[in-house]
Amino acid sequence: QVQLVESGGGLVQPGKSLRLSCAASGFTSDDYAIGWFRAAPGKVREGVACISHSDGSTYYADSVKGRFTISRDNADNTVYLQMNSLKPEDTAVYFCAADNRVATMFHRSRADYWGQGTQVTVSS
Repeated sequence: QVQLVESGGGLVQPGKSLRLSCAASGFTSDDYAIGWFRAAPGKVREGVACISHSDGSTYYADSVKGRFTISRDNADNTVYLQMNSLKPEDTAVYFCAADNRVATMFHRSRADYWGQGTQVTVSS
């Protein structure tokens, strides 16, 4: 059974950093790409960053390029999202997801499996 569990969210001041973790089980790192998405109140869920399972290529939303970094630890089957220079507009519930079509997942926010989400609040 595929399971995705996010952790690492919380309240942080603008300009600070957080690292989110997505622990995956029920599949190996060769099976699925993993992506991070976020949903803010009143906004459509958007893709933040994705990492391919085949070649490690990455996708980032323009709004987070240069600030966020997605990485994958295949030994632990965990994907991380390092978020630096956080802004109030980064406030949202962050979800990780898994799918074998990384481009479709990123551009359409569609995936076979989803985690429950973790809240990130950026506020002074």
